[in-house]
Amino acid sequence: MKLDLLYEIDVPRPWPGPHPYGQRQAEQESYAEALEQIRLADTMGFNTTWHVEHHFREGRSHCPAPEVLIGALTQITEQIRLGFGVTLVPHGFGPPMRVAEKVATADILSKGRVEWGTGRSTPMEQTAFHVDRENSKDQAREAIEAIVGMWESEHFEFHGKYLDFPRRMVTPKPFQDPHPPPWMAATSDGSAAQVGAMGMGLLSFSIMQPLERMAEHIRQYREAVARATPITRVLNNKVAAYTLVHCRETMAQCEADGIWDSVWWWYKNLAEFTIEWEFPHYSAEQVDHAFPLLRRQMEGDFDPHEFSDADMIIVGDPSECLRKMRHYERLGVDQLICYVQFGYLSHESIMATIELLGTEIIPALRHSDVDVSATVVPAAGS
Repeated sequence: MKLDLLYEIDVPRPWPGPHPYGQRQAEQESYAEALEQIRLADTMGFNTTWHVEHHFREGRSHCPAPEVLIGALTQITEQIRLGFGVTLVPHGFGPPMRVAEKVATADILSKGRVEWGTGRSTPMEQTAFHVDRENSKDQAREAIEAIVGMWESEHFEFHGKYLDFPRRMVTPKPFQDPHPPPWMAATSDGSAAQVGAMGMGLLSFSIMQPLERMAEHIRQYREAVARATPITRVLNNKVAAYTLVHCRETMAQCEADGIWDSVWWWYKNLAEFTIEWEFPHYSAEQVDHAFPLLRRQMEGDFDPHEFSDADMIIVGDPSECLRKMRHYERLGVDQLICYVQFGYLSHESIMATIELLGTEIIPALRHSDVDVSATVVPAAGS
């Protein structure tokens, strides 16, 4: 199992001053720190750094243009792969030709280090961009087919249900041949199997769930990918799953860093956002069932150690972190995406986490490393 990183550019309140200068200062600091952290990770043997396209996500994610951040990273890193995790492909977010152009450009600048993830986003973002939510799944599939065609064809045209594109030469072409490995985010029951059926890598962005549920998603994915009809010529049989990670020399250091406040901030932010935008129709009983810890926290009956005790997050000294990571590896995770820049953790503590993971954990994981490479499916007639 390889270790990856995830950056959404968290900028939690309170910001250091009134609007607009407090927000600007906090965002600028978060971006500068992310660049320094990823530059260190590049020297520590991390596999991929993933960057999510999110819009209007106050506090949690201030990174609506990951292609810009990835462009900067192509020039200050040498080894680490650079993941679009994800590009939003329903047409309301932007036409498929723009996705093809920006991903291919990043692939050239990085000399072939790009991973290409796709997704459909949430109702909050979809409604603001006037995305046709009812048909977003079909739009996403059509967009993926068109984007790959633009990469592989000298001149390309497409006349589909949602996209009518005249014959043009779409430039540039990716560095990787035939194109960067494709991934898709899946967060609900059944969606992992749909990703597998298309022959795309699985980005499991379901966090704070029992690992048994993740194991079931992986099982569904592996069964589907074994009989896949790939939507692109790159069959990417891999699972990447993410969780919160903080590693220090001792648990006492983790706690001195304020790890439990940061974990709670993350969970509370996720829960409140999901309730408002994903499940506004839920009753109070259904909300309590989906996010039971919110109620318990209000009643003073919540211990954030429960997340760690169930291995839903990875916190502790190197030996404890490695033990937890082995659990994910046994479930079939190929790439564990470590979300290290979250909540109120200081830049210094995050740098220490990255260095410990690089010096202590990554070498240990290499002893059981099995490389499942993306497979290129021959083109028709070749």
